[in-house]
Amino acid sequence: MVRSLRPESQRKPRGFSEDSYAYQHARQRAAANVARKGELQEQRAAALGDPIRGVTTPFVESLGSALPPQATTTDEELANAKSTSSPEQPSPSPAFAADEDHLNYYLTKPELEESLEYSRILSEPLVSVERENADPVKEATAAKTHEVEHQNAYEAVSRIVSLANANNKERTRSNVQRIIDTFGRHNTDSHLKPKAPSLQSMYSTVAEQRPTPRAGPDTGSSEVQIGILTAKIRVLADRYEGTNRHDKVNKRNLRLLLHRRQKLLKYMHKKERGSQRWYHMIEKLGLTEATWKGQIAVA
Repeated sequence: MVRSLRPESQRKPRGFSEDSYAYQHARQRAAANVARKGELQEQRAAALGDPIRGVTTPFVESLGSALPPQATTTDEELANAKSTSSPEQPSPSPAFAADEDHLNYYLTKPELEESLEYSRILSEPLVSVERENADPVKEATAAKTHEVEHQNAYEAVSRIVSLANANNKERTRSNVQRIIDTFGRHNTDSHLKPKAPSLQSMYSTVAEQRPTPRAGPDTGSSEVQIGILTAKIRVLADRYEGTNRHDKVNKRNLRLLLHRRQKLLKYMHKKERGSQRWYHMIEKLGLTEATWKGQIAVA
C-alpha cells in the first residue's frame, strides 16, 4: 500500500493532531505576526528615508539647474517682462531670462556688460571727418544696422554664458562653487556655532592646540565634501534611473560615492552631532538617517 505524504507546510505540528481549533488559531496568529513584521519593516524604512537621494529640498532641487532657489522665474514674471518691454528693445529670451545674474565660466554681470559695451564702441561705424562730402542717410543706415547687429550679438553672448544652456560638467562645476560658498567654514563660522566642548576636554590639563589659520576658502571640511558628493550622486542617480539602467560602470561609481559620503556622515555625526553645523547641513541637503546608518545597496 502506497501512503501519500502531505507537504511539510500542511502537516500539523505535534500536539495539534486532535484539536483543529487550536491549530487554526495558531496559524492565524503566526500570519498576523508575519504581517505585522512586514508593516514594521516598511515603517522603519520610511522613517530612515531614501539612502541615495534623501528628502527633496529647495537647495537640492536647485542643483539640477545650478541656480540658487530664489533665482527661478515663473511664467507670470516672464509674461509681465514681455508686456512691459518696449518695441525697440527686444524681450528677454526664455533661455537666459531667469538667470541673468548667474553666468557660466565664472563671469559676473558687470564684467559681461563692460565687455559688451567695449565691443559696441569698437565696432561703431566711422564718421567721416569731412562733413561737406558726408552722406547723412548712409550714416543713419549704418548706425541702425550696427545697433541691430549689437543686439543680436548681445543675445548670442548671453545665451552662450548662460547656465541654462550649460552642459552637465559645467553645471557640476558651478554647483561645487556654490556648495563651497554655502557650507564653507570661512562663511559659516560667523553665524553657525560648533559643537559644545565635552566635560573631558573642559577639565583636561593638556593645553588645547590652536587651529591653523585658513588660507583661502574652505574646501576640505566634512560638510563641504558631503555637499559635493551629494551633487555628484544626484547626477549619477538621474543617469542610472533613466535609460542607462544596465550601466555597470555607472552603478559602481554611484556605489563608491554613496559609501564615501556615508563614511564622512558617520564622522560628522560623531564630531558635530547636535551642533548648528550639523543641522544646517542636514536641512539644506535633505539627508536622512538612511544615508549614514545601515547598509546601502544600489539595486
